Amino acid sequence: MPNKPELLPLHKLGAREDKQTSGRINFGLFLPGVSEEGENELLVRVIHEKDQFLQDIPPMDFEMEHSKDPDYGDYWSATINIKAEDKLKPYSAWGTPGKYVYRYCLKTSKKPELIDWIIDPFAREFGIGKLSAFTLGYEPYEWDKHELAWKTPFVNDIILYELMISEFADDIEGTIAHLDYLADLGINCIELMPLSNVEKRVDWGFAPIGYFGVDERFGNRKDMQKLIDAAHQKGIAVIVDSVYAHTSHLFPYYYVYNELGYPQDENPFMGPFAENALGISTDFNHKFVRDFFLTVNNHWLDSYHVDGFRYDYVPGYWLDNSDNGYTKLVRDTYQLVKAKKGSSNHWQRFFEGESVNLIQCAEQLQKPVEILNKTHSNCTWQNGTLSTAREIAGNPGKLTDLGFLFGLVDYPAEVQNNGDKLTKTTLQYLENHDHSRFICTFGTVPGDNELLKEGNRALWYRVQPYLIGLLTAKGIPMLWQGQEFGENYFLPKEGWGRVLLYRPVRWEYFYTSEGRSLVNLVRKLVKLRRNKPQFSRGEHYFCNDYALYQSRNLMLFSRTYNGVFSLVALNFGARAQAVSFKFPSAGNYREELHGKDNLMGVSAGEDVQLNIPGNYGRIWTLET
Repeated sequence: MPNKPELLPLHKLGAREDKQTSGRINFGLFLPGVSEEGENELLVRVIHEKDQFLQDIPPMDFEMEHSKDPDYGDYWSATINIKAEDKLKPYSAWGTPGKYVYRYCLKTSKKPELIDWIIDPFAREFGIGKLSAFTLGYEPYEWDKHELAWKTPFVNDIILYELMISEFADDIEGTIAHLDYLADLGINCIELMPLSNVEKRVDWGFAPIGYFGVDERFGNRKDMQKLIDAAHQKGIAVIVDSVYAHTSHLFPYYYVYNELGYPQDENPFMGPFAENALGISTDFNHKFVRDFFLTVNNHWLDSYHVDGFRYDYVPGYWLDNSDNGYTKLVRDTYQLVKAKKGSSNHWQRFFEGESVNLIQCAEQLQKPVEILNKTHSNCTWQNGTLSTAREIAGNPGKLTDLGFLFGLVDYPAEVQNNGDKLTKTTLQYLENHDHSRFICTFGTVPGDNELLKEGNRALWYRVQPYLIGLLTAKGIPMLWQGQEFGENYFLPKEGWGRVLLYRPVRWEYFYTSEGRSLVNLVRKLVKLRRNKPQFSRGEHYFCNDYALYQSRNLMLFSRTYNGVFSLVALNFGARAQAVSFKFPSAGNYREELHGKDNLMGVSAGEDVQLNIPGNYGRIWTLET
């Protein structure tokens, strides 16, 4: 039997205010292998946020005490009392409520100079760059009364929207202001790119230095709780992008041991494990690492009420035939949630009948089918649809591949794993943060500079059949911020220009003729998917007839649920096409996109001529 999930004791880690004594702050840190025996001395260096840039007010240093934790080894702690009478200058903010920034510093016999700028790996708040933070006088967020009624959507019913807070709407407050737009679009789940603390202000967030809070460039923990609360009130679930396979070199469990010159086998956190393509790997062979990331998951589920996780770069911590690493993390997270059933608190959002609707989405692009079959992930990214769609122009043979991908052939729909029955599905997307906008496939402007190139929005109409297919296909459809109104950034395949360039969503595109045409189509398709369960839960049948369909740049597939049948007919070419099709049932077929080509009095099995406009499509549904 698998080992019981274990959590780190967060009540003794990070900076915590003692509510019984005004101005008292407790600090706690695990540093396995760093004890007093090596003549080590650990300090916590603290300053009020308002004082940090004033030349006459230095931070205050406080010595930390060493002890041994029976489970995790060397533990350093300190209690400080922040009093106004201890301020160094009369104009200092020391002693007043508000945000204080801090860092740890290590004096050691191993090095003549101080090892400075050690980030607190358990900080709940952050300052600028490499600073951890706490708020003196912090009052917990009060959730809306309706939060207890919120239910995480069933995985097959999700319509997903990926966004990066700073690019989507500047910050968390801006994102909250755009929730009405997303709800009106029909989105019922958003996937937030990494929120974890990083060093730089313009950064995708995939080199974390802190995991237990929201990076200050977005806002603070109350802001994030407010965002999730507001999203739930508008019927939108929230999952967060979690980066657990690798860290920044500034992450303390990499940085400190590297500065001390410890050999790799003495580092309690970093080391070789699974695929190490990025060079700095977390080593899940260590119990400390396993418990650390499980505790991170539990913290975000409990404190922030997130609905699940998108796990970045799963090959970096997944071993195919191992019960460790990613396999254990997602199973233990599932079991943590499952154990909450029957309680009368916010955890009940995950339970609907026998289903546990925790969203655990893997980014396993190498083996997406295997990750669903072998772990507790209930969905996964896969680049097959994106890549194949970008190869279709001038190559109708690829339409066959795309047809099977729209139907998720070979992907499991349900898997028994360690006694748990899990519904499984897969994300479908044409765009995500890792790739140029899909419209770039058809042409770019203005020139050769990859950082300035953009997709030619005059070719917006060529995107239409792909969007219709995406939003009626099997799986979870995902839109990348601004895709719905024709955002057209080009993304280099490599280099720092990929991750360190600010690419804000250009909301002005919404008001252009191209933007309005695209967003109206997306709205119509999303509404159709939300209201017609055949498109979210139905069987998918690809009409694979190369001579009749694909060779003419056409794709036909059907979706059926509880006897309700819909035919999706897509034309990827420029010319309108007339083609025959035999409907399986007699009756009247309503055209869903425009209602101009309704088919009345159709007989079962007879040839019916379908007219499909160029660079577009039609959807016919049997009237019941």
